[in-house]
Amino acid sequence: MRTSEIKRDTAETKIALTLNLDGTGESEIDTGCGFLDHMLTLFAKHGRFDLTVKCDGDVEVDDHHTVEDIGICLGKAFSEAVGDKKGIVRYGNFILPMDEALILCAVDISGRDYLSYDLDIPTEKVGTFDTELVEEFMLAFTRNSDITLHIIQLNGTNSHHIIEGTFKCLARTLRQAVNIDEKFKDEIPSTKGVL
Repeated sequence: MRTSEIKRDTAETKIALTLNLDGTGESEIDTGCGFLDHMLTLFAKHGRFDLTVKCDGDVEVDDHHTVEDIGICLGKAFSEAVGDKKGIVRYGNFILPMDEALILCAVDISGRDYLSYDLDIPTEKVGTFDTELVEEFMLAFTRNSDITLHIIQLNGTNSHHIIEGTFKCLARTLRQAVNIDEKFKDEIPSTKGVL
């Protein structure tokens, strides 16, 4: 089983997170931010990852530290759970429709962190959630998981649909990339011999 457990305590957040890449999509999420709870729940479901997140953060200030620090922890957990990357497919891509929104994600589990983020979210908030925090989450996740990630919005006018479509699309893209190719399960998928 490819699993990881991350604990992170700062003056702004206290986080405990577990991730199982070979799960069934079960989740138990309590971040103190309802919209983020929703996004992480569907991320687990669509990626078929088992995920638990408990965060006590300074949400009385705003959700920024909570969202960014959970992105950091999830990225570290992902990197740790993937391990030496032996046998993984490595690449994944998906185009996901959600009503009028259409999102494309492509990933390379490369060992090099890079984010290309092209979302045009029309509102500043969804409920009480600041929509600019989606990019902060993706930056933190990408930097700490050492993946190359491209996110492109092909269509969409509803902020909720655009963000939800992005988390679902990311999950399905990562699911593809972390799958083990049984034919090459003992090989690192790189001519360098290391990722």
